[in-house]
Formats: sequence, structure tokens, C-alpha cells
Amino acid sequence: MKAVTWQGKRDVRVEEVPDPTIQEPTDAVIRITSTGLCGSDLHLYEVLTPFMTPGDILGHEPMGIVEEVGPEVRNLRPGDRVVVPFQISCGRCFMCSEGLQTQCETTQVTGEHMGAALFGYTRLYGAVPGAQAEYLRVPQAQYGPIKVPEGPADDRFVYLSDVLPTAWQAVAYADVPQGGAVAVLGLGPIGEMACRIALARGAGRVIGVDLVPERLERARLRGVETYDLRDFDDEKALVAAIHDVTHGRGPDAVIDAVGTEAHGSHVARFVQQAAASMPRALSGPLAERFSVDRLTALHTAIDLVRRGGTLSLSGVYGGAADPLPMLTLFDKQLQIRMGQANVRRWAGAIMPYLTDADPLGVDDFATHRVPLADAPHAYDMFQHKQDGAIKILMTP
Repeated sequence: MKAVTWQGKRDVRVEEVPDPTIQEPTDAVIRITSTGLCGSDLHLYEVLTPFMTPGDILGHEPMGIVEEVGPEVRNLRPGDRVVVPFQISCGRCFMCSEGLQTQCETTQVTGEHMGAALFGYTRLYGAVPGAQAEYLRVPQAQYGPIKVPEGPADDRFVYLSDVLPTAWQAVAYADVPQGGAVAVLGLGPIGEMACRIALARGAGRVIGVDLVPERLERARLRGVETYDLRDFDDEKALVAAIHDVTHGRGPDAVIDAVGTEAHGSHVARFVQQAAASMPRALSGPLAERFSVDRLTALHTAIDLVRRGGTLSLSGVYGGAADPLPMLTLFDKQLQIRMGQANVRRWAGAIMPYLTDADPLGVDDFATHRVPLADAPHAYDMFQHKQDGAIKILMTP
């Protein structure tokens, strides 16, 4: 089959690889009909290269048709249409029963001291072959895949794999009071969808911050109050402007949908780029002990949120040696919630929004749809924010 493989920093290729097969009784094999390109994939493309191996198959946002199931998969049969969550979880362990599927005790990558295995996301998360491919082996298929109805186009449901539950969890963790104010830093796919969900769930004021004109315009058209980071001399000026319109206190919650590659952290960017350019024998151990994030967005969130408010982090962070303003966090009595989205925990609550009325606007959420063969161009376009690329779906 054809699959998108990682070959090095900023180097992805579509190659012929072996077809997946049933390896365990709880496996299924899915024929992919749509697969997303996620902002998290760009971290692999750019800064998390020390944890990648040439030939790794990328991608973790799939939906498709069941082709084959193992003998212990009794909830699926060939021909079923499914969305596959990006994490692999069993549904039976203590963590899954607590709604923490990203901590699944059956698939935890204990050798790396990490949580549940993820599709297409570095050796830290199990080096499981990813979903930007024609076919996908799905472990723990007795629990993970979500059956969806026939009929509507893939766009109606494909975002259940990652975008929708990640944005939903970001809003749920933000704990925005009814009629309250929330600011969202970063209006990429997750940030923009978080804005839509916050409005749908009763937030009185949703403020979005970005510096890409197309992202700002899309959010504004959905009722978000937008702030262009380029209009301010620094983050302090941005914080002051938003405080001015939130009773001088700041919003009740702030969602950081940016993560490790935030603009403005020049020293951390240099360290990231240097590590990514080293030979893998050196860069891996260095990154595991001394990696740092670009923390501009997180520091802005801490300054922006009101005292007693909540920070919800959905952007990916991977630093092992990040300095944090613990005095400010403690003094402001902030709550911080974070983590990979627990897809199956939120899927039932999200499904009623995927109706014909389409209140979240999923049908036209993608800005680009390209064949899998165009994946290298899609990665480059998305990385450089060209041609208004905000969300890209690929079709094998």
C-alpha cells in the first residue's frame, strides 16, 4: 500500500510499504477513506525529530471502512464505517474506566514512561504505524473505533478522531461558567474549533488570538472577538488590551492551543532547531533530558487569565527542562488542566452536534482536500501557512 513516511526533518515521502495484517485477536484492518493532517504532525516534521525513525508512517486522524476483524472483535464487521481515535485504548482497565483513555494501562508505553500508545507519533508513544495510508491496522478494535452512519460525507465525522474531542476537552477543562469569558490562544484547527464549541456550550464571550489573517477572519465570522498579535508591540500590550474589555480582571479561562512551537521564544527555538539538526544518536538522549519548549503562549496565558481562573492546555508540549513562573501560578491561585484528549470519553457528548443542522460547521471546516500522493506538498504548505491552509484532509 501507499503511505506517508517520515524520512528526516521536513522530509516526508509517499512510499510503498507492506499492507497491514491482523496480528492480535483484538485487531481490525481499516481501509482509509479520509485522513487528516494535524498541527501535531508538524511537530514531528520540525522539532520532535529526535524521537522519529526514518520510515515511520505518519498520521492519527483516520476514518474508513472495516476490511477485516480479529476473532475477539465482536462489535465490528467488514463494511462498517468507523472513525478511529488517535489513541489506542482497551476500554477495560482502571484508567479507561475513569475516562482517561490516553492513560490506558493496557497500551501504556512503559519502556518510555509514557501514556497510551498513539497512532503515528514517535517511539515515545509506541512507534505504531500511522493513518496517512491506504490501510491501517487498529489494535484494541473491540473498543476504539466509533461506528458512524452511512450517508453523510466523511467531513461530518472524521474530526471525531482528534479535532473535535481535543477541542471539546480543552473547553471542558477550561470550565468556562455560563455567560463567562474565555480566551483562546492560537486559531489553528483545535483553537478555532474550541471557540466554536465554547460558543455552542454557552460562553458569553469568546476571544481568539492569532497572527494569521485567514485564521482570524474565519474565527471572526463565527462570532469570535479576534485579536491580531501583530497589532501589539509585545504580549504585555495584548494582555492589557484584553484586560480592558474583561472588567480589568482578564477572562475566566484561557485555552492555550499553541504549544511548543509558539512565536517569540527565540532562545528555545534555537535549542529546538539545533537538537533537530544533530545526528539522531546525539539528539535523542539530549532531547529526553534537556528539551525545552517555546513557552511564549503559556506565559501569555498565565498573565492573561483572571485570578482564580483556569488554564487549559491543549497544545502539545514536550520539554523536560522548562522554567515556569511558579510564584505567579501560586499567587494567582490558578488551576491548570492539560493532556491528550480522551476521545471515547467525549464522543457521546459530541455526536448530537453532528446533525444535519451542523452547528459546529464541520462540513466546511477543511480548507484543503488533497490526494495522499500530494502529502509532501500539503506538509510544506501547512508548515508555512500558505494558501490559507488551516485544515487539510487527504484521500488515499
